[in-house]
Amino acid sequence: MESSQSWRQRLYIIIFHTDTPAGQRFDRYLLLTIMASLVVVMLDSIDSIHSQYAPLLAGLEWGFTLLFALEYGVRLYCAPKPLRYAFSFFGLVDLLAVLPAILALFYPDAQYLLIIRVIRMLRVFRVLKLSPYLRQANFLLTALRGSRQKITVFFVSIATLVTVFGTLMYVIEGPANGFTSIPISIYWAVVTLTTVGFGDITPQTALGQAMATLVMITGYSIIAVPTGIFTAELATAMRADNQFEHPCPNCQKAHHEQAAAFCNRCGQALYPRASRPRKPHTDTD
Repeated sequence: MESSQSWRQRLYIIIFHTDTPAGQRFDRYLLLTIMASLVVVMLDSIDSIHSQYAPLLAGLEWGFTLLFALEYGVRLYCAPKPLRYAFSFFGLVDLLAVLPAILALFYPDAQYLLIIRVIRMLRVFRVLKLSPYLRQANFLLTALRGSRQKITVFFVSIATLVTVFGTLMYVIEGPANGFTSIPISIYWAVVTLTTVGFGDITPQTALGQAMATLVMITGYSIIAVPTGIFTAELATAMRADNQFEHPCPNCQKAHHEQAAAFCNRCGQALYPRASRPRKPHTDTD
């Protein structure tokens, strides 16, 4: 019993820890295996390669699937709390690496869902010790949360604009010029406002072309709005990270930048001036 427990603990250290040479080797081999399985899935989607090497690719894919299923079972076996691992982010990703192959037995096209194994490449953050850089990603999440309402209002406004523009173009051009319905006209307004310009539908009348010019100019004027909103929130998040808790004695603003000597709200000095010793007076007379 004791030897079995120690074997389980050794497996846990190798599989779940990356601060040991054995754990680092295991994760590196796992990443290489994931990359190899992704290459097999991509090659199998090419008709010329699939027609020539279908049995070999299928055998390789089943080999990878069995290997990943074995790895998933070992993780469940050696995890201190198997259910907690099974419902964790990486536990669900590891399970999804195996399920598409089983679904492919009933739905052949489901084998291409195996490309979701690329999500398992996130383990590279553990292997290369890049987890401290994930802190920088928190700035992006904070900026997205801070700009969510503004961007929502922006998109609602854009949806209103394209609906108005599309309806007007349907009235101006009509089905005779390709604007066969209001939804089709709204599609044209979206394509034009975003400056994509597929050209599958074009206005033919002078009034319609003038309206199209107005839509294009409007698109250029508002296309940078969400970028500006996000950039402002990102700058705010990064600036807040560099602030420390030091309340202003005048307006009680709680946080200020580390190098700040004065409050950026009221201008009050944050630190009292140190009393300078006076230079002794010497009589030269």
